[in-house]
Amino acid sequence: MKSREEAFAILKKYNSSENLIRHALSVESVMRNFARHLNEDVEYWGIVGLLHDIDYEMYPEQHCKVAPKLLKENGFDDQFIHAVVSHGYQICCDVEPVLPMEKVLYTIDELTGLITATALMRPSRSLDDLKVKSVMKKWKTKGFSQGVDRDLILQGCSMIPMELSEVITLSIEGMRTIQQQLGFNSLAG
Repeated sequence: MKSREEAFAILKKYNSSENLIRHALSVESVMRNFARHLNEDVEYWGIVGLLHDIDYEMYPEQHCKVAPKLLKENGFDDQFIHAVVSHGYQICCDVEPVLPMEKVLYTIDELTGLITATALMRPSRSLDDLKVKSVMKKWKTKGFSQGVDRDLILQGCSMIPMELSEVITLSIEGMRTIQQQLGFNSLAG
């Protein structure tokens, strides 16, 4: 198993976009929080989240298709590769999420984008005061974050299985742990 530092270096080898790196960090933080909540391997889940879009910047048209080669070249095993690629199920690949970790990744990947957009619209530009009901309100607003596939997130919630509000809660909590790295304000002073 690679260390978190090694995994981050691998991410940066293939991704230079600040937005993509922040997205990877968001997904990592949420995966770590879910792993804690479900008594799973926090480091492993985190690294899967960190590297889930390893091929996206360089190969956007082949997303989840080039990832196996890049991950294999960097020493990751087939189980890790399956976990990473499964987040693209029915979007850009046919690798189905089977393990709890894979189902969580599939569910929260796009949700982190909705949470980010919601927090950035707030006067505080912080996750500290972001409530689930604020995210739910934006969820129901048709024109808000149109790129976020809400049906996919709901499908993921049923796979886990968890209520959407609980998934949003755990996602916000995870992202709060690194909010300054993600570009949000901290209200803690």
